[in-house]
Amino acid sequence: MSPTVYVPNDSVALALGADALAAALQLHALRRGSPLRLVRNSSRGLYSHEPLLEVDTPAGRVGYARVSAEQVPALFDADFLHGGAHPSCIGLVERLDWLQRQERLTFARAGLTDPLCLDDYARHGGWAGLLRALELGPAATVEEIAQSGLRGRGGAAFPAGIKWRTVAAQTAAPKYVVCNADEGDSGTYADRMAIEGDPYQLIEGMAIAAYAVGASSGYVYLRSEYPHAIATFKQALERARAAGWLGARVAGSSFAFDIELRVGAGAYICGEESSLLESLEGKRGLVRARPPLPAVRGLFGQPTLVHNVISLATVPVIVARGAAFYANYGAGRSRGTLPIQLAGNLRTPGLVEKAFGVSLRELIEDFGGGTASGRPVKAVQIGGPLGAYLSAAELDLPLDYETLAQHQAMVGHGGIVVFDDRADMAALARYAMHFTAIESCGKCTPCRIGAVRGRELIERMQHAPAQAAERAAELEALCDLMEHASLCALGGMTPYPVRSAIRLFPADFGLPRPNPAKESAHVE
Repeated sequence: MSPTVYVPNDSVALALGADALAAALQLHALRRGSPLRLVRNSSRGLYSHEPLLEVDTPAGRVGYARVSAEQVPALFDADFLHGGAHPSCIGLVERLDWLQRQERLTFARAGLTDPLCLDDYARHGGWAGLLRALELGPAATVEEIAQSGLRGRGGAAFPAGIKWRTVAAQTAAPKYVVCNADEGDSGTYADRMAIEGDPYQLIEGMAIAAYAVGASSGYVYLRSEYPHAIATFKQALERARAAGWLGARVAGSSFAFDIELRVGAGAYICGEESSLLESLEGKRGLVRARPPLPAVRGLFGQPTLVHNVISLATVPVIVARGAAFYANYGAGRSRGTLPIQLAGNLRTPGLVEKAFGVSLRELIEDFGGGTASGRPVKAVQIGGPLGAYLSAAELDLPLDYETLAQHQAMVGHGGIVVFDDRADMAALARYAMHFTAIESCGKCTPCRIGAVRGRELIERMQHAPAQAAERAAELEALCDLMEHASLCALGGMTPYPVRSAIRLFPADFGLPRPNPAKESAHVE
């Protein structure tokens, strides 16, 4: 039997030459009379090692990191098809400390399977959640999600069980399940990885959700900037329908459900759920006033369950293994695991899935390998372009919703971007205002005008340090207005990076550092 060789089909691996590597492997195998079976698998998420070539051996899958097409002849000379020694060899991939220290539940199949192979998906636990849901019944399935403690992984962290109960309680029909795959936050790529690498998991999660709340149709709103994810998901939908996992009789039951893929045009605001619903209806992506909530009147005015990709992709493992199993992971009210995306100035960026409670230091230093520049960490931004900054002194904080909230920060979608001591925090704060000014839907004045005025104030602080204190006071008043008067989180969260940057790094804005001794002298 020919050895099986794996080359990832993930966007990052493709950008680094995976297609050329795969072609070179097949060509040299033919020339040398050394047949092999080539599988285009999903990515492990260890992006510093891509393209990560793996080969099946009796001992397990042996990996070869950062392999280029030009190295293929030398790999054959080294007998890599049997795990032979080569400078790029990293040994048995499963034994890498980077992987062994993770708790992979949502990304359990990452790197193991051919994303579009239904047999692969089933062999690795696929469809078990849907089949168990059909046995439990809708009400019991809703309670599994509620008892698991799953909260929305898109940023708001709203308890999923409450959403499911609310939609299930509505009597209006039809109902919809909408997947928000408009992943636009800087430093985030978990949604893309999930759709490119494990698309049936999202399909299964949406089917379970629809069965539980009584929905008959689903929509996936996927950003146009993800062409490989779009192509993969289209094929996955076709194959799932053909195999009976979608359609008039899902898994041979009386439950009917199907999914339609819609591609967004690139507006960041459409990552906000009500703007996304407007766009799905063929309208301009503008924020809706609440109430009513989408769970009551959402898509086309009907009850709609809206979740992001990771929330829905986590549903199958919860239902398959039980709420108690999932809730056993985590810390405090932050239950389960979070796919954390490490980016920025890091030696080993990539996707790490850990239970809530892991420290930022462990993520940045142990998994991320410290800064790529070798310089000290200055700031860490969590939660996308509008997430707050934390300083190097706060790296021992545990990553969970409540702890970060106490430090005026948020988990968001789990993206972590690291900056070294050369970062200009005033320039980064200005960018937050500039970003919002560009991406605002324009419906509310605090966001539309406030972001422009905020950018101008920061520019004045940069160009006229003597007036920095006066401008800072004006900026604080503006931030207060944006936080409390904006219609949605785009304007409401813009103050997070601005305020945190000023509080932690006042010198970058031309402001004096607070005097703790002077402040404590006024405490009675």
